[in-house]
Amino acid sequence: MVVKIGVIKCGNIGTSPVIDLLLDERADRPNIDVRVIGSSAKMNPEQVEDVVPKMLDMDRDLVIFISPNPGAPGPAKARELLSESDVPSIIIGDAPGKRVKDEIEKQGLGYIIVEADPMIGARREFLDPTEMASFNADVIKVLACTGAYRLIHKTLDDLISDLEAGKEIELPKLIIDSEKAVEAGEFENPYAKAKAMAAYEIAAKAADLDVKGCFMVQDPEKYIPIVASAHEMVSIAAKLASEAREIEKSNDTVKRTPHGKKGELLEKVELMAKPK
Repeated sequence: MVVKIGVIKCGNIGTSPVIDLLLDERADRPNIDVRVIGSSAKMNPEQVEDVVPKMLDMDRDLVIFISPNPGAPGPAKARELLSESDVPSIIIGDAPGKRVKDEIEKQGLGYIIVEADPMIGARREFLDPTEMASFNADVIKVLACTGAYRLIHKTLDDLISDLEAGKEIELPKLIIDSEKAVEAGEFENPYAKAKAMAAYEIAAKAADLDVKGCFMVQDPEKYIPIVASAHEMVSIAAKLASEAREIEKSNDTVKRTPHGKKGELLEKVELMAKPK
């Protein structure tokens, strides 16, 4: 059986650019068929009402909706539309999603909340296209090297395996904190694990500063340094995450989890070893 997966991207968080790619890193996985539709940077109800029905018309076995703040009006509309369908659906969002996780459960939807996927410093005086791209690159590095992305794709891989086998699925109820992320990272060196945990925690705290700078402080003399400092934190977090991986590389203990020829998840550690 080929499992048909739909991904709806509205707005952007650090997980958005790669969520579909995590499931098929070599573009040769035979047991899934993925379609992606989105509304680019905007995530208002009118955009959501346009793209969600189009995805539901594609006859998918599983739908993933990913956006910032699952409690915002646009994502809330998406949850409503998805809950009214018969398609199993998962909401992936950032830390503000924790406030509506009970609502998501009541709607019969699954969720994956990534705490260290921070809000961007969206002040016009500070954020230009270059800064936006640099910030997202740093967030991707943090989530990749700490283990958060691995936990996401393993969670989705388990669902895919159950759908492929015709089993009844249990939608995830997952909040990814630093402990869960680094556990999925499977670091062997304790210093690497510590650096990864620090990176994840710093990125998570940066979100608090960006919320403060974007919504709570109105004086430009104050909010510009606030959002700039949050981006500096994420930059440092990316460096720590990279250092954690470099330590593991120096010991030849980097854990890799590629997908196999039949779509199954394989594992390996030593660089020259074959995955199995």
